[in-house]
Amino acid sequence: MALIHAAPATPIDVRPFGAQLGAHTTHALFKSAQLQVVRVVLKAGERMAPHSVAGEITVQCVEGEIELSADDRQLRLAAGQLCYLTPHCVHGLLALSDASALVTIALHG
Repeated sequence: MALIHAAPATPIDVRPFGAQLGAHTTHALFKSAQLQVVRVVLKAGERMAPHSVAGEITVQCVEGEIELSADDRQLRLAAGQLCYLTPHCVHGLLALSDASALVTIALHG
C-alpha cells in the first residue's frame, strides 16, 4: 500500500492526539527530495530500535514522555521539548508513557 503524504502548501494537524492517541500509528506526514517528517506514535514501553541516517534529525515530543538514546547518551524529552541530532548519530526511542513525536530528517542524495 502506498503512503499518502501531504501536498505542498497544505496544513497538517500536529496537535496532541490526547485520549485518541491509542487509535493512531506512526506515519510519514510528507517526504520531499531533501526533507521527511514522520509522526511517531509509541505506547508506554514501546521502542524504536537504534539506527542512524545520513542526514540531520530533530525529535520533538508532542505529548507524553520519551527517552531518546543518542550515541552513548540517554535524554528524556517531555511534551514541548525538541532535540537536534547530527548526521550518522545512532539513535532510538523508548516511550516512558503513551507518546507521540515529530521526527524531521534532512535527506541527502
